[in-house]
Amino acid sequence: MLRKLTVFLLVLLLVFSFACKPKTAEPAVAEVTATPEPTSEPALDQDLAILYTNDVHCAVDSGIGYAGVAALKQQLLDDGCYVALVDAGDAVQGDAIGTLSKGSYIIDIMNEVGYDVATPGNHEFDYGMDRFLELRDMAKFPYVSSNFSDLATGEPVLEPYTMLTFNGVKVAFVGVSTPLTISTSTPVFFQDADGNYIYGFGQKDGADGFYRIVQNVVDAAIAEGATYVIALAHLGIDAVTSPYTSSELIENTKGIDVVIDGHSHSTVECERVKNLDGERVLLTQTGTKLNAVGMLYITKDGSMSTGLVTDYTEKDADVEAYIALIQAQFEELLNNVVARSDVDLTIFEPGTDPAVRIVRNSETNLGDLCADAYRYISGADVAFVNGGGVRTDIAKGDITYGGIIKVHPFGNELCMVEATGQEILDALEMGARATPEENGGFLQVAGLTYEIHTYVPSSVTLDENNMFVSVDGEYRVKNVMVGGEPLDLTKVYTLASHNYLLKNAGDGYTMFQDNKYLLDSIMIDNQVLINYIVDGLNGVVGANYGDPHGQGRIVAVETAP
Repeated sequence: MLRKLTVFLLVLLLVFSFACKPKTAEPAVAEVTATPEPTSEPALDQDLAILYTNDVHCAVDSGIGYAGVAALKQQLLDDGCYVALVDAGDAVQGDAIGTLSKGSYIIDIMNEVGYDVATPGNHEFDYGMDRFLELRDMAKFPYVSSNFSDLATGEPVLEPYTMLTFNGVKVAFVGVSTPLTISTSTPVFFQDADGNYIYGFGQKDGADGFYRIVQNVVDAAIAEGATYVIALAHLGIDAVTSPYTSSELIENTKGIDVVIDGHSHSTVECERVKNLDGERVLLTQTGTKLNAVGMLYITKDGSMSTGLVTDYTEKDADVEAYIALIQAQFEELLNNVVARSDVDLTIFEPGTDPAVRIVRNSETNLGDLCADAYRYISGADVAFVNGGGVRTDIAKGDITYGGIIKVHPFGNELCMVEATGQEILDALEMGARATPEENGGFLQVAGLTYEIHTYVPSSVTLDENNMFVSVDGEYRVKNVMVGGEPLDLTKVYTLASHNYLLKNAGDGYTMFQDNKYLLDSIMIDNQVLINYIVDGLNGVVGANYGDPHGQGRIVAVETAP
């Protein structure tokens, strides 16, 4: 079978000549590298536009919005294109509309918009495995994943790929889930009652095993007659996820034409990465929260380009009305004012545009507030909150219930354990292993202070599931102080956090699983934060939280003394 030769992008003149390209959608432009050769394979009789989203995180009407996505899809259809609409994961969690419905409202909206295929991100599992399977069944589109398997049978839980056909031309969408799903969702959701893992994501045999699984599925899709193979992936490009990044997947496989990516919230309009055979594969990602919609454009002659639509203003009236109807069902509750803040509370570096998230690699005032809430409610010596669990800012002014849910949308529950100083030190080291790179498990703290000596290489050892095993060298975390006293490695402290981290080994924190529980899942995370502000702070977040970089609890030391 003669497959497409080298993927290429059109010059600007040709981009503007696309018969059905919306005026606001301008795919990336690069030099022509090859021209499709004549072929006897089925050919498109009109251009194909594949629209893609990723990491929407319940932002149904932000940016372009789902109503804009629907309008763009219809415009392309009206202009004579074949159109497919796909999602690369993390749609159902991240805001109140997802939390209050355990994802069903988002599936309802995606059905209304007319999605054709999706792959699950790690956060599709945040409401539990049973709920994910229910959401899958609610969807009028297939969820696909090549590497999500039942470990007992070795069989895939979802279809590894789905095939869409346009004028006899088969386009395969191969789902690729991050092998880090277990540690970046809730590990217990992938275990049986005895704590044995019953689901996996291709990580058992390491990176090579993962690449081999994906390659086998790609080969199967080609054998079935796929002219184009699109990897619909939730991998990301962040170094902390290596060796499971999207670029590493490309470099270690062949036969994939385009990788539509998610997970890292990166904006990648068009990157060309060489595969195992030295051929260039397009890599793209839209960022997050519908700030952009991606478009993979395949012309009748087989030319391909990718680009991001960022300023599309049209809305589909029916979808817009449908979303408004859903939002009205819980609007009164969400708008209820529960407290006030005299300062802006943030997870981002102030003054950056686009905003640079820092809650996953350094201290912030909102991180301090959330950790303080757990310590206040529990009375613990120390409290931890993972940076990935603090999702958005709280602006100066009234604080609503909906605003609190946006900060803590996961529904985690407060727990408190007894923990040794050594376990606390290991946890801090685990959280700091990637600094200054982002890590969702980076720990915001209360009741202690610590330094991260970033010039010291991380010596944290993880198992195949990205779970903590040990620290095998020098610690990066130094000078830990608890209540103004040096951390005693042999002393037993009380430690508060939530069930995700302490009980379920979320973000890989295995060191607390067998510890004695003093409080076990007593209050949901957003209520913990509300109660602290209302009762502990008398309803007002004051000036002591005014510094966006926090209160000096975490200090990065970049050079050796």
